[in-house]
Amino acid sequence: MDVENTLTNAGSGSLLIGFSNLRRARGERPLVITKGRGVFIADEDGREILDASSSFYCAALGYSDTRLVEAARRQLGQLPFYTTGMHRTVDVALELAEKLKPLVPIADAHVAIYCTGSEAVDFALKFMRYRNVARGEPQRRKVISRWGSYHGGTIASAALGGGRDVHDAFALPMDDFLFVSQPNWPAGAEPGESEAQYVGRLIAELEQTIEAAGPETVAGFVAEPISFSCGFFPPPAGYFAGVREVLDRHGILYLDDEVICGYGRTGHLFAAEPLGLKPDMMSLAKGMTSGYFPVSATIISGELYDWLERGSEQRGTFAHATTASGHPVGAAVALEMLRIVKEDRLLEQVQARIPSLHRHVHALADHPLVGAVRAFGLAGALTLTTARIGGIGAGSAAGGVAMMGAVGRILGRVMLDHGLIVRITGDNAVIAPPLIIQESEIDELFRRLRAALDDAAAELMRG
Repeated sequence: MDVENTLTNAGSGSLLIGFSNLRRARGERPLVITKGRGVFIADEDGREILDASSSFYCAALGYSDTRLVEAARRQLGQLPFYTTGMHRTVDVALELAEKLKPLVPIADAHVAIYCTGSEAVDFALKFMRYRNVARGEPQRRKVISRWGSYHGGTIASAALGGGRDVHDAFALPMDDFLFVSQPNWPAGAEPGESEAQYVGRLIAELEQTIEAAGPETVAGFVAEPISFSCGFFPPPAGYFAGVREVLDRHGILYLDDEVICGYGRTGHLFAAEPLGLKPDMMSLAKGMTSGYFPVSATIISGELYDWLERGSEQRGTFAHATTASGHPVGAAVALEMLRIVKEDRLLEQVQARIPSLHRHVHALADHPLVGAVRAFGLAGALTLTTARIGGIGAGSAAGGVAMMGAVGRILGRVMLDHGLIVRITGDNAVIAPPLIIQESEIDELFRRLRAALDDAAAELMRG
């Protein structure tokens, strides 16, 4: 068999590619990326693409930071693998935990190191349950999250996510998962409703959900500071303060899922800082290593750790670990990432780029395919619509809504023709380039994006 020819002409072959139409993948070759440099990637045909999605929001330092590569190489040469468990660990995992402890907005933080954001969230839920059993409250198992959110791909983290299509496809959510509305200010407000009134309505919904479930049965509340998965909607003023007050009153833990928002996307190491969040737990991943090695972390407060300690004393052990917990290569790369953030003054660089990106995002508000824009930190989003295009529903809400799903699909395809990737999620285009992007590259990003929007609009108008 001519293996090379088979691979060139087939679809995805034996590889199952997620978030894809698997029938399409059977016969159509996927986009195959072979190289990367800075904010650019290249496919197998040599086409250069500006990746304004940071590959699932991971590649904070782009695709060619040799310092991260060398950190992995050094550790591979010294100790390529050893498990953290059974009162054994590795030096770099200990060091990473100590370095993270003073950086997170959690008192007396304790750090567990894993591989993926899905694990970090899943295990946080597991820790909540262990704590409640140790406290004599085993009935506290229910967890509240928000419709439209995404928290991972394991069965528990997927059940926690608020995607109705995912729930239907995989027979989720499981028992003990509850949902409240995702903030969407101002689009989600009722006519004449002020921001404070809108927030009050969301907080009342949370309170009512807890009361209906039975406060004594609710273990935790999980939220991203800004939910990228549902289209990137920054929270309205006072939202998280109101959430925290309700949680405290009912003794419910708050997990701040910073898998995407953490590590500089907001111009701060964690989004909890500018938004004033006060979590009991955090989940981190993606930017911890810029995606160069799979690393994640579940971070818990000292108070929560005390309960895990008591439970382990009662039972003789804390019966939880994974084979790759505290992986030495991952920990070494994560340590190098922290060093780079500090020595390169990466957060200051991001803060300097934010005004330019915001200016470009808001400049697209006049485009006929754009119904709304929003920006926060080094990220932004466009709500896509056809309501402003004559001949296919202009001025008609029903016509616009009917075409909305198609707009994203068309724009995603056309953008590739212009050498650009942004994340299309539902009716929204989310822009989140690597944090190292330069001013000239921001200009080029939006030049390509506007050209793609123009071409998509022309295609839609042609029918």
